[in-house]
Amino acid sequence: MHPPFRIAVLGAQGVGKTAIVQRFLRDDYSETPAPGHSRKVHLSAAVLNGHVHDLQITDYPAITSFPGSTLQEWTDTCCRGIRSAHVYILVYDICCFDSFEYVKTMRQQILETRVLGTAEVPILIVGNKRDLQRGRCIPRHNVSDLVRKTWKCGYVECSAKFNWHVLLLFGEALRSVGCARCKHIHATIRFQRALRRERCALM
Repeated sequence: MHPPFRIAVLGAQGVGKTAIVQRFLRDDYSETPAPGHSRKVHLSAAVLNGHVHDLQITDYPAITSFPGSTLQEWTDTCCRGIRSAHVYILVYDICCFDSFEYVKTMRQQILETRVLGTAEVPILIVGNKRDLQRGRCIPRHNVSDLVRKTWKCGYVECSAKFNWHVLLLFGEALRSVGCARCKHIHATIRFQRALRRERCALM
């Protein structure tokens, strides 16, 4: 039995983290902002290169800083489990410059405190609310070049509202960690909503 892929979803308040997770797990979307004071742990499954893997997707509230030690992680209940994630999905609102600055800061803090073996932990940058791209604050190619060429991270834009590229972003997240753990460069992924009923726990 393969251990679960632990996916941490982070971002500033109001960027649509919870909407992305809900769209992925339940194909559901709500315009009502979700309360952002507790972390939510969701359990699901996916098929990666012919093997079933459990997914543990944790939707974290907007934290002020990434915990620099295990002690700090477990002192703050909102951060528990964050340092043991296999991949980080950092979400920003393409119409909000401050939310991108939050992602930039969080990425740097992750790199300074988290190392998986001899390689950096995979980080995927996600620009949400693509349906509002007329209000975009930073040109897409500028962000893409910075993230892919300078940060060496994956980059995906999506719309949780219209279910655009939501599956793609989780596929990219699993491929990044799958390559590190399974040594398969071209991973084949199939998400199985029918394999297990999605479960959620408020922590």
